[in-house]
Amino acid sequence: MVTAILLFTAGLLLVVYFSEKLVEGVVGTSLSFGISAFLISVIFIGFDPENLFLGSVATYEAASGIALGTILGSAMVAIGLAFGITALIAPMKFKSAPAGIVIVPVASVSLLVLLSLDGMLTRLDGIYLLGGFFLALWYLVRLSTKGLDIKATGEVAEVIKKEKMPPAWKSVGIFILSLAAIIGGSEMLINGSRTLIGSMGLTESVFGLTILALLVSIEELARELPAALKGRPDISYGNVSGSILAFFLFNAGIIALINPIPIPTEILYFHFPICVLTVVFIAMCMLAKKVTRLSGLILVLLYAVFFAGSFF
Repeated sequence: MVTAILLFTAGLLLVVYFSEKLVEGVVGTSLSFGISAFLISVIFIGFDPENLFLGSVATYEAASGIALGTILGSAMVAIGLAFGITALIAPMKFKSAPAGIVIVPVASVSLLVLLSLDGMLTRLDGIYLLGGFFLALWYLVRLSTKGLDIKATGEVAEVIKKEKMPPAWKSVGIFILSLAAIIGGSEMLINGSRTLIGSMGLTESVFGLTILALLVSIEELARELPAALKGRPDISYGNVSGSILAFFLFNAGIIALINPIPIPTEILYFHFPICVLTVVFIAMCMLAKKVTRLSGLILVLLYAVFFAGSFF
């Protein structure tokens, strides 16, 4: 048991720490090859390496419950818990909220649900999800020609803001080292998780959707709240919108390509409806051009139902 806790903790620290370094390597390498910050923002919008690689290793190891947790559980932390707490502390108002921007997140979660209705996310479904992701990016780029300012979110935004980037050779080295560390950390974390899951009497799905997702993704709050407090709610919502694209389309697509994922009945009839309800509620708030404290409370309650209901 002690060994499992140590493995889990060490793996979690490796994944979280080197995920930020991986983004630094990716962005630094891209900039050194002359790719514009705008194009990087579009390509890596919502990029979430810790959940992507953790989910990929989990599905490769046939730990489908943990893989699902890195998609649905982590998404709900970002769009329900973190965004809800942000609104409770700093209610947000928006000057404009084009319907086109609001439609993309709703369409993204809807596509994932539709492809999962047969009880399995196949490799073909993974291709459809990735196709949906790149179609969404194309649509956002089209909107950008009409004045929409597309900006990166999360770790990518933080790295792009840095005034100085390391030289190309160093960026490549950081990328390779971080990639190896994340994969190794993910293996450690999953091996430790399996022992912990058994000792707690939980299923992989429950553990992945709740405890693991919360530990890996709680940093989303640290990204969304400061922006809202500084009067930049657009950045907070950008993080939410980017997370939806990343989790429900890109991450889910990659994970399904590696190994098909069975979708348990409780995911179909409990977790998916709450995810859809949360995304639709946020869309309604955006159309109203404000996210009030009451809205924030509702989002936090939706996450609480998602979290607590997973154990029953």
